[in-house]
Amino acid sequence: MDITPILDDLNKKQREAVTAPPNALLILAGAGSGKTRVLTHRIAWLIDVEGLSPHNLLAVTFTNKAATEMKNRVENLLNTSVDRLWIGTFHGLAHRLLRRHWKEAKLTQNFQIIDSRDQIQLIKKVIKNLKLDESKWLAKNVQYFINKQKDEGLRPQDLDDEGQLDRLTQINIYGEYQEICNYSNLVDFAELLLKAYELLQNNSNVLQQYQKQFKYLLVDEFQDTNAIQYKWLKLLAGKKGIPFVVGDDDQSIYRWRGARVEHILQFQNDFPTTSVIKLEQNYRSTGTILEAANAIIANNESRMGKSLWTDDSQGELIKIYAAFNERDEANFIINRLIDWNSMGNPRSEVAILYRSNAQSRVLEETLVNKNIPYRVFGGLRFFERAEIKDALAYLRLAVNQNDDSAFERIVNKPTRGIGARTLEILRQYAKNHNCSMWEAIKGIADKKSHARSNASMLGFITLIERINREITDLSLHNKVDYVISQSGLITLFQKEKNQTGEARIENLKELVSAARSFTYNLNDEISQTDAFLSQAALEAGEGQAEEWEDCVQLMTMHAAKGLEFQLVFISGMEDGLVPHQRSINDSSGVEEERRLCYVAITRAKQNLFITYAEQRRLHGVDIFSPPSRFISEIPDNLIEPIKSTALTYRSKSLSLPSKNQKENYTSGSQRSIKLGQLVRHTKFGDGIILAYEGEGAHARVHVNFENVGTKWLVLSYANLDLL
Repeated sequence: MDITPILDDLNKKQREAVTAPPNALLILAGAGSGKTRVLTHRIAWLIDVEGLSPHNLLAVTFTNKAATEMKNRVENLLNTSVDRLWIGTFHGLAHRLLRRHWKEAKLTQNFQIIDSRDQIQLIKKVIKNLKLDESKWLAKNVQYFINKQKDEGLRPQDLDDEGQLDRLTQINIYGEYQEICNYSNLVDFAELLLKAYELLQNNSNVLQQYQKQFKYLLVDEFQDTNAIQYKWLKLLAGKKGIPFVVGDDDQSIYRWRGARVEHILQFQNDFPTTSVIKLEQNYRSTGTILEAANAIIANNESRMGKSLWTDDSQGELIKIYAAFNERDEANFIINRLIDWNSMGNPRSEVAILYRSNAQSRVLEETLVNKNIPYRVFGGLRFFERAEIKDALAYLRLAVNQNDDSAFERIVNKPTRGIGARTLEILRQYAKNHNCSMWEAIKGIADKKSHARSNASMLGFITLIERINREITDLSLHNKVDYVISQSGLITLFQKEKNQTGEARIENLKELVSAARSFTYNLNDEISQTDAFLSQAALEAGEGQAEEWEDCVQLMTMHAAKGLEFQLVFISGMEDGLVPHQRSINDSSGVEEERRLCYVAITRAKQNLFITYAEQRRLHGVDIFSPPSRFISEIPDNLIEPIKSTALTYRSKSLSLPSKNQKENYTSGSQRSIKLGQLVRHTKFGDGIILAYEGEGAHARVHVNFENVGTKWLVLSYANLDLL
């Protein structure tokens, strides 16, 4: 038997993993260590050498694309078909089981799978049937609650209301929703996994059938499994099944989606005979990049521990640029990109990473100004994002009531009782009277009616007229800020209570920054507001570069997982961004942020730039933040610091200087407040001003106090001493 094709291109540790005796195995595969190769070669080894039928193997991946590629690789290695191999995503394999055993699963043969949008519509129907306030009980929030419970393997009857009325209502909605799904023969994505688990748990014959069939279970990206996925795997494995799981606890970055890095840590307890093999040789990055990544991740306590290394060269030092502000940062990055491209290197081998989607705006603007093609990987350009279009539509309608497209976009967003039927009446009225939708709504609303929709229409008219009146004499950024605050969009997204809602709010606040920094030519024949709206429309309309074009990739650090580039820029490396503000006071949250930083660094193959800004206008607010604590974890011998010539250096430690002067704040001395200003509060102690916003009596400051953390204070009441 010639096994050369299976073993020939593997290193020692990879061969050890591929050829290990058929016992439980945990493969800790570091970034760029060839985990997919090991997984595919292991399948080929089990079939060709151990004599297992493909029918006896179950292989789980996280994408259909990965499953297809893996199957093709195995067939190429063995030079034969492996169609009987069970390989696919968790959802795909669960669906296959349910189609086979629909009776045992208490389904009908023709059950239908509903997508996220269909699920939302059904939840809305339940909320309406229960006569709940639709403005309070947002379908997206309820969807998140339902799917989260299913991911934990919990039915409505398993849940405790914990004495909370809101939680009781959520449980009731979940129960009603599931009853409709059961009656209508509908299965959502989360239900696929839970139903498949219950199928095996409640039907011993079915469970025994598959435990006997699947002698070997192989799982990719094991660190990303959630509770129900792991329960399902353990149930299938039983006492005789042999799991072969591949993962990296240092790359577990999806806690917010239910992934549990703890599964890697507890695997050996659940399967006591487990052997652990570490894949530490990296085939992607230079020695310098790997040493930096190792040094950072070593600060995490909740990890099994490994250290990446390479036979490749040490490579260039990591460049760390201390920018004056976000524009200085963007210019630096784009200029380095231009230099790279001028030497004959393709733009497609360059990625610019950031923590928050809102950070892309200034980078996009700089790229557009320099005529450099780009794509936002896995997302939309700033001005293409729905919440930005919503806010701009409010502004457009406020300054031009005849803008029908703006009218239709926001007339019922947030929901205010002007539904599809009312909209159709308005369209017909506008058509019959040859007028705008705004004139139509005024014409219909002026007619005395007790209909609920009439009150809603009058409320909308009042809102737009008030916005129009109040923004007349405001500066552009204050106009945008006022429109956003009055539109109800912030409140709408706050109700979502998840990271998507937070990201939308961040983007809306960043729109204020865009307006503040907008350059207006006084010679233009249109107003500053119209010029800004036109520019936004042009940027949204240009579209991204085509996939075939040589363009730079912009993406979040999360989206970068699994990818690699010759040149990587990691921007916005400041405390508050990396680690994110919401995780900064949570040890487990900081550890996940450190893992995210580790993932970002290990995307780089040859060249890595890390940038931070001493002052950043983000979300409409000027912020002073220290460099990310993760930067200080990189050994000095691995970095080459670069400072902006415009930068006044401040120490990372932010230690308080000697108190040689005090000034008490009054409402008339706001100009003396500066970012980075040291202050003292009678209750909270010493702190430093991170940001300020607003004007006059309502001016606010964001202060990081040494002993109590960050606080927002109204200046006119705070009685701060300036140090």
